[in-house]
Amino acid sequence: MDKLRAMVTGIHGYVPEYRLTNQELESLVDTNDEWIMTRTGIKERRILKGENQGTSVLGIEAVKGLLEKTGTDPLDIELIICATVTPDMPFPATGNIIADKVGAKNSFSFDIGAACSGFLYALQLGAQFIQAGTHKKVIVVGADKMSAIVDYQDRTTCILFGDGAGAVLLEPTTEKLGVIDAILKADGSGEGFLHIKAGGSRKPATLETIANREHYAYQEGASVFKFAVTNMADVSAEVMERNGLSGDDIAWLVPHQANKRIIDATANRMGVGPEKVMMNIERYGNTTAATIPLCLWEYESQLKKGDNLILAAFGGGFTWGAIYLKWALDPK
Repeated sequence: MDKLRAMVTGIHGYVPEYRLTNQELESLVDTNDEWIMTRTGIKERRILKGENQGTSVLGIEAVKGLLEKTGTDPLDIELIICATVTPDMPFPATGNIIADKVGAKNSFSFDIGAACSGFLYALQLGAQFIQAGTHKKVIVVGADKMSAIVDYQDRTTCILFGDGAGAVLLEPTTEKLGVIDAILKADGSGEGFLHIKAGGSRKPATLETIANREHYAYQEGASVFKFAVTNMADVSAEVMERNGLSGDDIAWLVPHQANKRIIDATANRMGVGPEKVMMNIERYGNTTAATIPLCLWEYESQLKKGDNLILAAFGGGFTWGAIYLKWALDPK
């Protein structure tokens, strides 16, 4: 029997309407458009507004669009994996909420938290269910409402993050398409450089933790940048080397959208020119688990069946990884 692989048979994304521009941030913190653009490449980011609006709202819209676009009956979906670090609540899982609201009554669902590498972790995990032959239709969602955990008094982090979601449908194939290889890594010693101090079981919420603003994302930017540049580039080069790929063989690098300088360093290490790098950081900022599927969604019309894609990310944890994905769809 030919080897089963998991191919992407559909992609859809969703971002909220509200645009938080660099000019608006100038009225909140001591910053300016030139400073932000020079260091990050971000011009604006999307923000989910309104009461009782959680990450599930973003994921639901992405999955609804995916089901409609692919003509898929939600009752045929067997599994939904949601990558997020901003769940609606500690439990139930945001994936459970998404599954219910889109009518995927026959699926089981759960969340996976690997910060900015979350979509890669979830994609590889979803692919394993397909490759095992136990599931035929799996949805992987990357969704984060980062505005919920960003301190808009902290000029170093509030400029970086936005809200959004992207979702892919995975189905089996015996062709050499889809998820071909993956290298995923983690190093928990990085917790001190990128974390949320309070709100978990180690340090539950108190009046003091709230007053000290300990429920927002904290980042030691210089250290994270150094780790990200090295590890994201190394793992991308490694997955290419073990699959006999050169820069010329790569149609697209699909990098996590955290910082343009990190993206450029990864592309240089891979020998991939800027014309082959997916980039939307200028308009969306860092949407954490949503950046990679949002890129795929926006560039879908430029992708051809058989294209070699390298998906690469680095995030809090530390977590990082790269996936070699061979695109399975021709442009509509």
